Amino acid sequence: MDSQTVDGTLFAKMLSGGLSLLSAHERELNSLNVFPVSDGDTGSNMIKTVRGGTAEIERHDSDGKICTISSLFANGALLGARGNSGVILSQIFAGISKGLAGIDKANACDLAKAYAKGIETSYSAVTHPVEGTILTVFRESVEYAIDRIDSQSSIKDFYSLHIKKAEQSLAETPNLLQVLKDSDVVDSGAAGYLYFAKGMQDILEGREHTAVSGGESHETAVDIEKFTRNSVLEFGYCTEFLLRLTTSKVDPDSFDINRVVKDLEGLDGESIVAYKQDDMIKVHVHTFFPGRILAKMQDYGEFLTVKVENMMLSHDETNFSAKKPEKPYSVVAAASGDGMVKLFEELGADVVIKDESPSAEEFIEAFKKCSSEKIIVLPNHKNSFLVARQAASMMNGTDIRVIETKSFMQGYSALSVLTPGLTDIDSLQKSAALAAENVVDGDVAMAVKDAEINGFSVKKGEYIARAGGVITAVEKTAGNALRKLLESSVTALTELITVFAGKDISDTENLKSEISDLYPDCEVTVIEGGQDIYDYLIALE
Repeated sequence: MDSQTVDGTLFAKMLSGGLSLLSAHERELNSLNVFPVSDGDTGSNMIKTVRGGTAEIERHDSDGKICTISSLFANGALLGARGNSGVILSQIFAGISKGLAGIDKANACDLAKAYAKGIETSYSAVTHPVEGTILTVFRESVEYAIDRIDSQSSIKDFYSLHIKKAEQSLAETPNLLQVLKDSDVVDSGAAGYLYFAKGMQDILEGREHTAVSGGESHETAVDIEKFTRNSVLEFGYCTEFLLRLTTSKVDPDSFDINRVVKDLEGLDGESIVAYKQDDMIKVHVHTFFPGRILAKMQDYGEFLTVKVENMMLSHDETNFSAKKPEKPYSVVAAASGDGMVKLFEELGADVVIKDESPSAEEFIEAFKKCSSEKIIVLPNHKNSFLVARQAASMMNGTDIRVIETKSFMQGYSALSVLTPGLTDIDSLQKSAALAAENVVDGDVAMAVKDAEINGFSVKKGEYIARAGGVITAVEKTAGNALRKLLESSVTALTELITVFAGKDISDTENLKSEISDLYPDCEVTVIEGGQDIYDYLIALE
């Protein structure tokens, strides 16, 4: 093996090796949770992100160039990104892809420059970068390798130096983040990146891994009998394509994706998603005339892939009908648990994503189902805000406002103040954000391991009560933990107490009666949320 350079074929194998090792440590990464409850999902989110990238590679024939493989992987990872660490990982490889643009085979110096671009891109994707996370470990390990390689260094030299420093940097994360030190864990996202990088190195060094599929196929059989000789096309065609910008037609480096968006809108395209990655553009559009759109797009380059589906046959898409939006604005919310999903639907959410931690692609699919050009998004999880924002950036021509709701309770409060009669999207956004910010949210869950945290000694099987993410009590039963939480959090200003009961809590009537007796001046609502992990979720307003 030529260790001085790496081409696309080898790089694709290395990425698959990274996925394999990452997958092998999924449980370990999920368990690296600051709080000892079973809601850690960093490993799972990073795996799904990487699978999005490797699946995109598997869907295309390889030309053997590292620039092509890295671009395909970056595109797939961007859409498959889940959770904060998944988004940051996708941005790391988006930057690496930019750095490898136009390179057939990369040497160590090429890789160093590309990885440095990964630092720049990932840091710029986060509004307030926090040190002691995957960002720190990636940055420090790349800078360490860059300072120690030269034109004679091999690809193996680069990864060896990179991983050596990443191991040291990971061990230091608890010294940078007090919450990690208190929980006696390293940063889970950073640990996930290290496993991924080691998996890539294993392939480079000739240590093979068991192949891991890039993801499940979503292809389904088409029922052609849904459209007969007497049918009339009602919904148009779902048209998707990947187009390579060519220098004979445009300048790929300076090409503005808004040119494509304006063309699509001018040709009466709907549900437009268009983004540019290096010299490629990815487009999704609904149209009655796909031929016109495809012909216009050849003004800019040539197609790599094209998919055109009659939406009357494969009707996963939103009904394609009127050009004008039916509502002044739509609301997209994420929720898990049958009761929670039903509640958000009853409160007026137009689309509820039935997933606690959706991918960017799931958010995009939800946006496409909205009958409005203005959308308010409630991610409802601390790790989904970046994902939702990344998905929103890919939706051209739609005004999407992502509210930073970090819990279902914040999302519930934000949704409660969205008045259908109002049309001012700026006022709606401010009202929702203020409501989310002012709610005191709490939760009760069983500890899945022993821990010393926030001055509390927690034993496996005990119940932890938290308010605003801070432990307020540790009790033998969930009921006692809930009572302690309310005692410490309800004040003279509290008017509303809303409790969402988990799937294993059945006696909600008595619970409501008991809380009402304890706090007669408050309006008490108990809802069968049906959520996993948390016995109780609490909103105080």
